[in-house]
Amino acid sequence: MNVIELAIRADAESAEALAAAFNENAYGGAVIEQVVTPEQGETLDAARPFTVRAFLVKDETLDDKRRAIERAVWALGMVRPLGELETRELAEEDYANAWKKFYQVLHVGARTVIKPSWLEYTPRENEIVIELDPGMAFGTGLHPTTRLCLAMLEKYVAPHCEMLDVGTGSGILAIGAAKLGAGFVDARDIDPIAVETARKNVAASGLSEKISVTRESVTLETSNVKRETSNVERESSPDTFDIVVANIFADTIAELAPALIQHLRGDGVFIASGILVERAHLVENAMRAQNMTLVEKMQEEDWLVMVYRRITNNE
Repeated sequence: MNVIELAIRADAESAEALAAAFNENAYGGAVIEQVVTPEQGETLDAARPFTVRAFLVKDETLDDKRRAIERAVWALGMVRPLGELETRELAEEDYANAWKKFYQVLHVGARTVIKPSWLEYTPRENEIVIELDPGMAFGTGLHPTTRLCLAMLEKYVAPHCEMLDVGTGSGILAIGAAKLGAGFVDARDIDPIAVETARKNVAASGLSEKISVTRESVTLETSNVKRETSNVERESSPDTFDIVVANIFADTIAELAPALIQHLRGDGVFIASGILVERAHLVENAMRAQNMTLVEKMQEEDWLVMVYRRITNNE
C-alpha cells in the first residue's frame, strides 16, 4: 500500500481548522506539527508556523478525497493566509513514522501539559498531563480558545465540582477538568466524529467513571429530551452544574444563552470562549439578559474567554 502525503504550513488558528477538514478524508486523521528545538524549550509558541499533514491511501477513493481536501484549503485560504499545499508519495513503512518525530510535549496554561501517547513525560509538581494523539477532533490545545479555557479551568475547577462541557470536540477540556479535580463532567457535542473521538480519549485517560460523553447540545426543555444513558453516577441534580463551559462561537453562545445558564447552579461560573473580539458584544448582551455579570476575561490574539456569574442582590 502506497500513501500520498499532503502538507501545508499555517498559523495556529488555521491549523486547527485545516485539521478538522482533513480528518474527514485522511487515512488515520490529520497531523499538526510544530518543530520545537532545545533552544526554544517545550512551550508552544503560537507565533511560529505549524505544518498540517494528511495521508491518503492510493485507492479508488483517492481522487475524491484529494479534491475534498483541496476545496477545504481553497475555502480557508480565502480568509486566512496559508502556505502552498505540497504532496509526496510514501511507502507504508515510511508513513508509519513520518510524523511522530515532529510531535512534541506541549505546555499550555500554568499547570497543563499535552502529550502524544508514544512520548514519555514526568510531570512536575502540580502539573496535570492530558494525553491526546494527532488526528483528533477540534481541540488539540493549539487554538487560542482552547488554551484560554484551560487557563480558566485551572483557576475555577474545585475538588469534586461538576461541569458541563458544551461542544466538547476532542474532550480536551473535559479531561483537563477531571484531572484538575472535578468529580463529574457532562461532555456534549452534536458532531458524531467528535463524540467518538472524545469517548476514546476519555477511555484512554482512564476517566470513563468521571466523564460522560453524549451526542447532544443543551435545551430549555431538558425534561422532554431523550438523553443517552450515562454510566456515571451522580449524587446531585442531573441538570445543574458548578461550571458550564461553552467553547464554541459567539453567535451560538448568544443563541443558547438561556439553556446554558439554566444548567448553572446559583453560585456557579459560566466560561464562554470561541469568541472573536469583534463579536463579544453578542455574548455580553445575551448574558446581561440572563442576569449574568462579567467577572473576568482574557484575550489571546483576536480571541476572548469570558467568565460570568449571576448578579446578586448586592450588585
